[in-house]
Amino acid sequence: MIVKIHQTGNGTLVAICDSELIGKKFEDEEFQIDLTVDFFAGSEMDEDHAGDILRNSYTFNLVGEKSVNLGLKEEVITEQDIKKIAGIPHAQGILIHD
Repeated sequence: MIVKIHQTGNGTLVAICDSELIGKKFEDEEFQIDLTVDFFAGSEMDEDHAGDILRNSYTFNLVGEKSVNLGLKEEVITEQDIKKIAGIPHAQGILIHD
């Protein structure tokens, strides 16, 4: 997975994308997602490391089967949170930490 960490005034925003999708653009009648932009251009990480970063983020953006499945595994999303753009699963969320 490719993980990009963005620091914002509210906390850490994390973009996680399946490695094979980086550099591509997907669109359908309603939406598009552009994985060619710097927003997604990060570092390759294994699932455990990416999961740690995801759990501790403030907000996140997940794209691709593996990345979205990581969100399910880490229980930061549910099946209802998953949208598809041109058949590619995508989920976004905000985490509230105590």
